[in-house]
Amino acid sequence: QVQLVESGGGLVQAGGSLRLSCAASGRTFSRYGMGWFRQAPGKEREFVAAISVSGGSTDYATSVKGRFTISTDNAKNTVYLQMNSLKPEDTAVYYCAADQGGIATRLKSWYDYWGQGTQVTVSS
Repeated sequence: QVQLVESGGGLVQAGGSLRLSCAASGRTFSRYGMGWFRQAPGKEREFVAAISVSGGSTDYATSVKGRFTISTDNAKNTVYLQMNSLKPEDTAVYYCAADQGGIATRLKSWYDYWGQGTQVTVSS
């Protein structure tokens, strides 16, 4: 069992930056692929970024590529999402998720554990 807790959300102006963190419980964190998803009001939860268990493979949604960076610190059991050049359309609740398969996947159904989410609001 893995428990995930996100933090770092908040209100920021367009063009600003935020770094989201997702702290995981359990000693097997380093065996999981990790992903970030987001859900805006009235919309489906969508893929943002993912990283494989080795850290050697990452994937990004087209809308965030070049602006967001996903990374992990296995010593801290934490995955990060660095978000730069934020836009109002990035406003959403951001969720982290863990995949026992260890790969960097865009598919929500592949993820076994989910956090409760953290709100990110970007003002224009």
